[in-house]
Amino acid sequence: MQTFALIREKLSPNIAAQRIFSLIKTEMFLVEAEFQRQASSNIQVINYLGDYLQASGGKRVRPALVLLSNCAVGGDASKDDVIRLATVMEMLHTATLVHDDIIDNADTRRNRVSVNARFGNQSAVLMGDWLYMSAFETSLQERSLEILDILTRLTRKMTEGELIQLTTLGRTDISETEYFDILQRKTAFLFSACCEIGAILGNASKDEQNALRDYGMNLGTAFQLADDLLDFTAEEEVLGKASGADLLAGKLTLPLILLMRKEPKAQKDLEKIIYDGNYQTISRATLLEKLESLDLLAETRQRAYSYANLAIKNLELFPKTEYRLALEEIPSYMIERNK
Repeated sequence: MQTFALIREKLSPNIAAQRIFSLIKTEMFLVEAEFQRQASSNIQVINYLGDYLQASGGKRVRPALVLLSNCAVGGDASKDDVIRLATVMEMLHTATLVHDDIIDNADTRRNRVSVNARFGNQSAVLMGDWLYMSAFETSLQERSLEILDILTRLTRKMTEGELIQLTTLGRTDISETEYFDILQRKTAFLFSACCEIGAILGNASKDEQNALRDYGMNLGTAFQLADDLLDFTAEEEVLGKASGADLLAGKLTLPLILLMRKEPKAQKDLEKIIYDGNYQTISRATLLEKLESLDLLAETRQRAYSYANLAIKNLELFPKTEYRLALEEIPSYMIERNK
């Protein structure tokens, strides 16, 4: 089997993305159309907010995982039920972003003014709720208790993750165990559900379903570790939101947890940044230099690669089709992307 290192050497992130998404180009167009249909309403304000959210774009990784997982088990990703559920997963993701931005008081998202900053918290909360309910209404059409159970469990996990994170805001004593628990609830379970539902819709065996569920979990963990790195390393205009925003919001990610383990005195600096709510006393550049000098960004990246390797290993039981290859290439794309 191809190793992760070889995949990284062969394809740049942009080329990998083109190759991956070209396989499901037609189906992704159908997902966009379905998103527009599901987010429409006879209530004008909902239509306006829905159009604004859809125009905000995004990588659409989650619906792509539904489609590719479905194809990997021999399914037909162009079928109506697959397109509908792929859209449901993007709607759930969008709803979580809307609610997260409210909680974080975020001003921007994907280089655009966030929904809460543009329309106010009240409208944003209600739009997020409306997206959740619309997603579940659509999923009910499948009449699948198994899928509904996954979606219900997923929504509970994501909500629990947000609530747990709220209890840790401003804390500089958060452990790795707590960090990964929040990460998996808020991010990885959604990736896992996308892959598992794609498999179910493709009439996969239980072993195949479980393998894709685990693949999504490991991929989602690698994705979030890479996202936490970007919060430190990417420029604001590339990232599409404020750089270093996590720490300003009182959220400690793995590089900072590792920093305090190596240099306990750094805790006071981090507490100062959180208390001030800015990097005026201790600059982001200074903090970044410290993390780089101690190889903590490299260590976090290596952790991401470890989960990526686990994800690729989860795919070993599948035939070596172009869809399996695409799923194998997604981890390097996730980790090496610059936004």
